[in-house]
Amino acid sequence: MTTPAFDPVKFKSTTRQQWDAAAEAWDRWSPLLSRWLGPATELMLDMTGVKQGSRVLDVAAGAGEQTLAAARRVGPSGYLLATDISPGILDYAARNAKLAGLGNVETAVVDGEALGEINAEPFDAVISRVGLIYFPDQHAALTGMKQHLRPGGRVGAITYAAADKNGFFSGPVGIIRRRAALPAPLPGQPGPFSLGDPDVLAKRLAEAGFTKVEIEIVEAPVRLRSAEECLQFEQESFGALHQMLAGLSASEQDEAWAEIEELLETYEQNGQFNGPCQMLVAAATKAG
Repeated sequence: MTTPAFDPVKFKSTTRQQWDAAAEAWDRWSPLLSRWLGPATELMLDMTGVKQGSRVLDVAAGAGEQTLAAARRVGPSGYLLATDISPGILDYAARNAKLAGLGNVETAVVDGEALGEINAEPFDAVISRVGLIYFPDQHAALTGMKQHLRPGGRVGAITYAAADKNGFFSGPVGIIRRRAALPAPLPGQPGPFSLGDPDVLAKRLAEAGFTKVEIEIVEAPVRLRSAEECLQFEQESFGALHQMLAGLSASEQDEAWAEIEELLETYEQNGQFNGPCQMLVAAATKAG
């Protein structure tokens, strides 16, 4: 049986639709995202030199939780432009910035691989939190980011580390892949663990022309009240899982989720869910 060729156009179209659908849930889970990814986000902002007065471009910003963190750092004299392929989820970023009283944030619906569409003054930093991994053409995305940096500016990205370091996510991926008879992803194909190897991540940055590459490993366990709560989080918010489930019938999907819940229960101890997760935080410089 021939494995269907990967279709990047279809992949991005499906990704846009699924993030539009998951936008409300992703925004609703923002307190968890802040606890879970907050330390890695602060490290990324440190590594990219984001400070008072900085101009920052946020690529694949989602509902903007990390956008707001950066906007508070840069203050009224700084500027944040948040972009995403999904207009639905970006609406939440704009609304959240307004509710927070942050007048230094703007949003624009832009494909992360087509950043040339942006007409703006150079930025001091370009950041992308758990976004670069889902771009079919990561080289195009990174070269586009570099294009918008001033000389000496820094790019920052947060990715998942290797699958075996992220059982709360890789376990469900493995279950769905087996049940849906999906082939293993090809090298270079987008997905949650496509940049999980620090050497691969560093190579991608170097190939895009960046220098002074730095990569830090951050332990980021997902802590919730129960495995059931983590299951709800993944069901509502993880578009990648729904993308993989699409070929199964409703009953088959229910069976897959039931098996996933059994797996997640193995990470529940003493009345608390503690899902293993490790992130990579990378930063690099556009040469002057």
